[in-house]
Amino acid sequence: MELVLDRSDMRTAAQDLLRDAAYIDGAWVHGLRTIEVLNPADGSLVGKVPLFGAEETRLAVTAAHRAQGAWAGQTGKERGAILRRWAELMLEHREALAWLMTAEQGKPLAEASGEVAYAASFLEWFAEEARRVTGALLSPHASDRRLLVRKSPVGVVAAVTPWNFPLAMITRKAGPALAAGCTIVVKPSELTPLSALALARLSEEAGVPRGVFNVVMGDAPAIGDVLTGDKRVRKFTFTGSTAVGKLLAARCAGTVKRVSLELGGNAPFIVFDDADIDAAIEGALASKFRNAGQTCVCANRILVQSGVHDDFAVRLADRVRTFRVGPGLAGPTDQGPLIDSRALAKAQAHVDDAVSRGGRLLAGGTRLIEGALADGNFFAPTVIADVPRDALLCREETFAPVAGLIRFETEDEAIRIANDTDAGLAAYVYTQDLARSWRMPEALAYGMVGLNTGLISTEAAPFGGVKESGLGREGSSFGMDDYLDIKLTCLGL
Repeated sequence: MELVLDRSDMRTAAQDLLRDAAYIDGAWVHGLRTIEVLNPADGSLVGKVPLFGAEETRLAVTAAHRAQGAWAGQTGKERGAILRRWAELMLEHREALAWLMTAEQGKPLAEASGEVAYAASFLEWFAEEARRVTGALLSPHASDRRLLVRKSPVGVVAAVTPWNFPLAMITRKAGPALAAGCTIVVKPSELTPLSALALARLSEEAGVPRGVFNVVMGDAPAIGDVLTGDKRVRKFTFTGSTAVGKLLAARCAGTVKRVSLELGGNAPFIVFDDADIDAAIEGALASKFRNAGQTCVCANRILVQSGVHDDFAVRLADRVRTFRVGPGLAGPTDQGPLIDSRALAKAQAHVDDAVSRGGRLLAGGTRLIEGALADGNFFAPTVIADVPRDALLCREETFAPVAGLIRFETEDEAIRIANDTDAGLAAYVYTQDLARSWRMPEALAYGMVGLNTGLISTEAAPFGGVKESGLGREGSSFGMDDYLDIKLTCLGL
């Protein structure tokens, strides 16, 4: 595979993880047609992978179906040992995985390294959960009956994952699936397939049996038709946009698959007058600008009470002007590129719309094209004050480093603004009022609320939303539920 990357000191380590083939039934499968994987920081070629479709996907489903019985037959302790070794290998190859991720996705190298550890944590967590799948002996309804409830794996799982977290979004699904005794077919984004293939390479070394973990990529509609339509696939899990999630869920209805969806967000970040402003600034920076604003739980609307709005806006703008923006492989950076030109266009459209409606541009607001940034998808970290509530960035998920501040007066007003969306994934609140700290999480129609923190994701907590932000939960002890069926045995004595 052709490799065109900087930082030659890491090339040897990363080369061992690079694959130019899909991973099906424990074998590396090449194709006649290929997809070019490009570095969003400069447009250079990172590598090529097969462009597969329905036929290869059916082969992967067949392999997973064939392997499922034997994998489910292993004890939870045995499956957990393999998952734990897989996690250990990820951490042993942490630098190489991070380097590869930065090359194809663009996030700063430090963030990529953090994602490797975050991704490995799901394998480690569910390695422990594998031995904790328990049932129950219920009180019978009659003296000559006994009611035994047990949990069993749902079967073959299909997972479609996004480009913004190319490792963590896979392990957050594969971890519980494999721990429960399911097998899985993963379709990663065509923008970031190399991380998924590197993960498959490590699964081999960890001892994951053939057919248990499969990776295919290529023609998304053709692959999706198989994964949603094949009756052997009993569970479908998707992370991505709300529009695509709705379409995929509808297709799954034909075979009544179990479906879990982690979809788009429109997260409010609410700062009250009584908040610790220093802490709120740090929380906003972490929530809004991580991964260049390309996370589903990013602060999309920053609601600031009028008493501190202007001070908060100025201080936030001062901080983002200090960001080091550049290619993650060229040296230390705080922000990398957006994923592609469409993301750039959307960011610019949201900025222009907010300013045209009366918003005050305090920092950034444009694409960056100076020097080493000229060939990349770099957008300046942006702060806009006094954004009106009908602006695009209030109604759509921006997915860019654009912080729009909305002024509010009362707690009730903040709640109305925050809940005025079809999305319900994450919300954030900064206040030092104890009573408000109880009221706000209860009043906000979101699956997750960060109270005085801008970072809420961890393997130990359930991740997921309400309303049109999705179905089901990932991570934590709740993360196994979507991969297990409840089976009753009624014994007659």
